[in-house]
Amino acid sequence: MENKKQLDLIGKKIIKKDDQMYQIIDFLNKNLKDRNIIFGLSLRDQDHMEITIYYS
Repeated sequence: MENKKQLDLIGKKIIKKDDQMYQIIDFLNKNLKDRNIIFGLSLRDQDHMEITIYYS
């Protein structure tokens, strides 16, 4: 049986679409992974993105 660790959602925010956000999220994930904080980014619609922050 797999032992899956659940992620706890800390917060989320919808913002206007910005192509540079992928670089920012990548930077944050690389620099905060040792603190068990994970950032996510998803496209909500043509003009908006959602940023999520998780603690593992």
